[in-house]
Amino acid sequence: MKVKELMQTKVLTVSPGDKVDRVFYLLSFEKIRHLPVVERGKVVGMVSDRDLKKVLGSFKTARTIMGKDEISVAIRSRTVQTIMRRGVITIAPNADASEAAAVMAKKKIGALPVVSKDKLVGIISSTDILWAFVKLSQAGPPKE
Repeated sequence: MKVKELMQTKVLTVSPGDKVDRVFYLLSFEKIRHLPVVERGKVVGMVSDRDLKKVLGSFKTARTIMGKDEISVAIRSRTVQTIMRRGVITIAPNADASEAAAVMAKKKIGALPVVSKDKLVGIISSTDILWAFVKLSQAGPPKE
């Protein structure tokens, strides 16, 4: 099975100059955990929900105000480039899904941007690989 068969092609991205509140919004309301950081069409970093939690974990950085029916978060105006992880590991769409799984397990990361000719074409996460495993397991052994 190839990465291109499992990857998500609708990829939300941010740029290094975007504010952290955009990351908060996308991760919270789009129900995703990883955002590639793209500059001039190239992947230059990644931001995960864990990176955001590190930022929000500091009282100096964030302040949560809870009302009866709502929660709002005030984030000091930081940019994505201050929290993104650089040196992103990417994978090609024609790579084996097992290779993507091995890289994620070895590097302890939850997603890989899928890049073809230096252009972001998708993203594959550990969840995508787990769903593929579930589907394969439910199919049962091949019929002869």
